Amino acid sequence: MDIISAIVAINPDAQVTVNGNDYDKIIWGETEVISKVDIQAKVEELKSAYNALEYSRKRKAEYPSIEDLMVALAEKEEGDSTMWDEVTIKRQAIKLKYPKS
Repeated sequence: MDIISAIVAINPDAQVTVNGNDYDKIIWGETEVISKVDIQAKVEELKSAYNALEYSRKRKAEYPSIEDLMVALAEKEEGDSTMWDEVTIKRQAIKLKYPKS
């Protein structure tokens, strides 16, 4: 997470420029200045929120594709649940591999 992301999270209408993601190189437009301490706290908050969802990103990378799910569901509706059962088992294994924290 960078300084701009933190500033915008605090004030979505902020008019600001940051050179090199450096707290000492923040150039404020016609926006109320946000303290360095508040920006740093927001950066840490955003990092924590991002890190808390790491399991979700890892799961998504390994889950079956939407196309596979649609085919499996269609086949199940036609009476053959083989692929659906395989997809369900794979999803359960991935959830165990990457549990919610």
